Amino acid sequence: MSEAAERTGRAPGGGPGLAGYAGRAVLPIVAAAAILVLLPSVWFADSPYTTSLAVKALVFASYGIGFNLIFGCTNQLFLCVGALAGIGGYSTAILADRSSLPTGASIAAAVAIAAIVGGLLSWIAVRRSLGVIFTGIVTLVFSLAFANFLLGQRDLTGSETGLVITGTPSGIADDQVGGYYLFVGVVVAFLVVFRILQLSHVGWAFRGLRDDEMAAELAGVDVARYRVYAATVGSAMIGLTGALYAYSAGFVSPDTYAFQQVDVRVLVLVAFGGLGALLGPLIGAGVLAVVDERLTTAQGEVWGFDVVQLREFFYGVFVIAIFLFFRHGVVHAAVTLARRAGRRRRRDAGPPRPAPSER
Repeated sequence: MSEAAERTGRAPGGGPGLAGYAGRAVLPIVAAAAILVLLPSVWFADSPYTTSLAVKALVFASYGIGFNLIFGCTNQLFLCVGALAGIGGYSTAILADRSSLPTGASIAAAVAIAAIVGGLLSWIAVRRSLGVIFTGIVTLVFSLAFANFLLGQRDLTGSETGLVITGTPSGIADDQVGGYYLFVGVVVAFLVVFRILQLSHVGWAFRGLRDDEMAAELAGVDVARYRVYAATVGSAMIGLTGALYAYSAGFVSPDTYAFQQVDVRVLVLVAFGGLGALLGPLIGAGVLAVVDERLTTAQGEVWGFDVVQLREFFYGVFVIAIFLFFRHGVVHAAVTLARRAGRRRRRDAGPPRPAPSER
């Protein structure tokens, strides 16, 4: 189907093609949801430890989708994913402990705060005409300031000891299958929102900003507005994930949302899956969960340093390598290589031989 046909919802021959196009658009989400739903029954339903690892992978996939919307779609390098998630988690914990708000209202308020903060950071970056690097510096400073705030306000945040959240249903704990399905629902919902934005006029504006900001602006795209849109929606996703994870774990601390624990891993998994790719964060989170577990339990030394201590160094080298050699992500590169290999095999095989004529 041509690009014009996709926009109008008609097949090239003039017939209706919208249903087929919509089916192809949602097929990856349906397939991913089916795999995630069936995964516990065939793998880890009886293992709380493995369930907790799967929940953590889904949490990071959710973070990654929000970050992908901000950075992968509009080139805004937000190095404050952990801080935005922490705003959601700590706001929920504090509101639940010090007010009479029900759980749902506390989470909604926390998400609104995270969305406002993310939108404000984007607005500042746009107003000051900050590029990718300087936006990253500003948001990194905010992330460090938020970490210092958590450590300094002992009466409010519990400092390094954190806060215990009471009243959390045991069925959605982060080591229970119920908690796993909670975050499956979050991931699928985020993927649906991401796909809807991709297919709408907002998605066309996002692609213009990502590919050539100046050309998009000349074409009439309101750069400031759409960047703030992306930052607000992506920050709301991150804040919601942080709030739900706080309730699922029943505990929050500065380490839960620390830069080295959240932002580094989110950057790795999004870069691995491909910036702007729909399923990139989910694939990257799954691969990262396996690699991270192997590095955590690894024994031995490299260059005189413990392997576990070198984990963040490995992640940094990996991110640099991806941005230097795999601009569209490792997954995209692997798919491209597989397609080229398939075409090469077909070309080497030559045209099919004609059947011998009957005599």
